[in-house]
Amino acid sequence: MKRVRAEILNTRKIGVYHSITLVAPELAERARPGQFVSVAMPEDRQFLLRRHFSIHQASRRGGWAGTLEFVFDPRGVGTAWLAESKAHQFLDVIGPLGKAFAYPNKLNRCLLISEGHGAATIYFLAQELRARGKRVDMLVGAASQEHVFKPIDGKRLSQTIEICTLDGSMGEPGRVADHARRVLEATGAQVVYAAGSRRTLREIAELCLERQLPAQMAVEEQMACGMGMCFSCVVPVIRKDGSGYDNLRACADGPVFNPARILWDRWMGDEPRLLPTPPEGFPVVRTWPG
Repeated sequence: MKRVRAEILNTRKIGVYHSITLVAPELAERARPGQFVSVAMPEDRQFLLRRHFSIHQASRRGGWAGTLEFVFDPRGVGTAWLAESKAHQFLDVIGPLGKAFAYPNKLNRCLLISEGHGAATIYFLAQELRARGKRVDMLVGAASQEHVFKPIDGKRLSQTIEICTLDGSMGEPGRVADHARRVLEATGAQVVYAAGSRRTLREIAELCLERQLPAQMAVEEQMACGMGMCFSCVVPVIRKDGSGYDNLRACADGPVFNPARILWDRWMGDEPRLLPTPPEGFPVVRTWPG
């Protein structure tokens, strides 16, 4: 990772989201789907911590070479301040941080599932998978039409795309978890990638386990330092030898995890719940890539 003083090339509003593109060749060259950047806030008591954002685009060639883009939903004082940024201002940025998605070696049919602003990192992943000759299908969900992230880009990046919204204002009504089983069957997906809320990821994880599908998911967890020092963003993950579990840091050991190893009940604070029983000989801890 590197810390840079990056110039803002441009900013724009995409539905309810905001996008910032930085001139940051040192970061763009190293950035991979699933990773994130850490942005410093003004030197003020109410902005004590940096804010962390998934990388949406990293251009390493062509006219936009050396640029990096991230997307956010301005909900608090920090992101509201960032939404007011203008071109040619500078930001203090550290990145790329976190563990990226891995690409499958032998499997070719990839289903990418996203919810809300999780589509930003999933679209970056779709570009990289297509560049490696993989088939990409998408299931994109959001609260409403204005929360659907770049639907035209989603169509361009995928072989097929299904969009669903909670209020039915665009695509099919309902949550992505409501449509996941049908889309899996229709696409014949061999690999699943996902980014979204804990509840959605858990439901998709159960479906993948039931169908014996390898999967990777970018989890959402509140981060403080973003570099693994404070242990404020831990996720309980089963050890590879099955001897117990460890609290792994979403910022340093993730945010991409194998969902079959996450202790969902403990992480979400739910009452214990039975997950689908794996078939005989099917390991809970999958080796990636498939």
